[in-house]
Amino acid sequence: MLKFTPLLLLFAYMAIMWFFSAWRLKKELSEKSTPLQHPRLTPMLNQLGRAMDLPPVQAHVYEIEPVNGLAAPDGRIFLTRGFLRKLDAGDVTPEELASVIAHELGHVAHGHSRRRMIDFAGHNAIRIALAGILGRIIPGVGGWIASAVATTVSARLSRQDEFEADLFASALMVKAGLGTEPQKSLFRKLEKLTGGRRGSTPAWFMSHPPAAQRIAAIEAHERRWQTP
Repeated sequence: MLKFTPLLLLFAYMAIMWFFSAWRLKKELSEKSTPLQHPRLTPMLNQLGRAMDLPPVQAHVYEIEPVNGLAAPDGRIFLTRGFLRKLDAGDVTPEELASVIAHELGHVAHGHSRRRMIDFAGHNAIRIALAGILGRIIPGVGGWIASAVATTVSARLSRQDEFEADLFASALMVKAGLGTEPQKSLFRKLEKLTGGRRGSTPAWFMSHPPAAQRIAAIEAHERRWQTP
């Protein structure tokens, strides 16, 4: 029994981290969000809901400035206040923000949001386990290697989720009569909107695929849909 103790402790740690992270995120979002009520976005929410044979999509405003969208593990959809400021400033269109909401709905539909919380706990568990092993074999750099491996695995899973959510969003936008052009045009703007410097980050560490790859994937799906 004793030989299984480290493994049991590792699973216990993952469970505790998952519950704590989920609780902390839910508390943060509840305290810093309000229902999304924007006259230029209301028609978009109606169209997306009708495309799914559902009532208008319910979304919330997360009161932070960074430009982002978010799907919470409990299924709620958020746009940040910073994203809405970009809409009011004319930097993005209502249709482009509709594509963000459709993308986040894709994360909910595929169960990505809950899985990412598990991945987060698993990432830390892998890092700790590898650090303990590699730290004995390669003192000094073992911990750094363990962190790099765990980050690479986590980023790869996250990029796969993004492509899946993009596909869902494309199909929903087409069915809603909005098409995929808003989705693609937003990707072309995204780096400027977020102030990112993606070029300085190794591609395999990125949690989101580069915009050009995402646009290419959407266009590949469009060609398949148009093939008789």
